[in-house]
Amino acid sequence: MTTMLQVQGITKRFGGLTAVDDLSFDVPRGQAMALLGLNGSGKTTMMNMISGAIRPSGGRIVLDGQDITGLSPHRIARRGVARTFQLVKVLPSLDARDNVVAALAFRQDRLWGQAARSEADTLLATVGLQGRGAMPVGSLTYIDQKRVELARALAAKPRLLLLDEWLAGLNPSELRIGIDLIAGLRDMGMTVLLVEHVMQAVRAICTRCVVMNAGKLIADGDTASVLADPAVVRAYLGTADV
Repeated sequence: MTTMLQVQGITKRFGGLTAVDDLSFDVPRGQAMALLGLNGSGKTTMMNMISGAIRPSGGRIVLDGQDITGLSPHRIARRGVARTFQLVKVLPSLDARDNVVAALAFRQDRLWGQAARSEADTLLATVGLQGRGAMPVGSLTYIDQKRVELARALAAKPRLLLLDEWLAGLNPSELRIGIDLIAGLRDMGMTVLLVEHVMQAVRAICTRCVVMNAGKLIADGDTASVLADPAVVRAYLGTADV
């Protein structure tokens, strides 16, 4: 099994606060892996460092053998990292298709005009929005706006897809759709690192989990073993979720 991402001794300090403390883990190529922990444990900070939104205070981040530590977000994106956010970030004045077209204009093999529109429609179909490209984003449901955001991330042809609580706020039927969608991307060979609180989704999607507590690593291993770890139960999950 080869490795897509290596996090090596990463630390992030904000003044006197250490948000991530000497964290190390690997993300296997072609698999889905969960980054778990309580709110405030440092998960999103870690995602922000991987995607380049903030710079680490120490340590290294290696993507497919290339050191990307501290690079700007656009340079990391060009190397094959795409992400979604806790709060949906779409372009509200555009329709679904043009939200994706906007992303296609910035990837390495840029697309324009009809080629971009056709590719956008293909990506929208991939996430379950076939034939809905002309719909204003503001008229879409919450999960469909999330799908647009995901299609826009896929437009970058990512080698590594970062999903930050992408399944949050979905009702049970939407959650099942979302789980199947992410599992489908994994099954197509995409490497996925997701921050998630929905244990049903973690069990269904992820082969491995890393658990953080107060910025530190407390567990790393296969999903079933990690979620049954007494230290994880005490620190995060609670007996009702296990």
